[in-house]
Amino acid sequence: MNGRERKNIRPGSRVKIVQKQHQRTGELTEGVVKDILTKSAVHPHGIKVRLENGIVGRVQEVIE
Repeated sequence: MNGRERKNIRPGSRVKIVQKQHQRTGELTEGVVKDILTKSAVHPHGIKVRLENGIVGRVQEVIE
């Protein structure tokens, strides 16, 4: 599912994110959404979220 639209992401969703320091390599981190940090409905680089383990990044893919 598309990680660029806020409507696709909910707290508790399982997602793959790219962290700021991994944007060049595209390395993805998988986790569960704790907080949605982006206020806008759509963002071209992905909606920014905080995972339950505290990692912040932009959603590239929604798994569940």
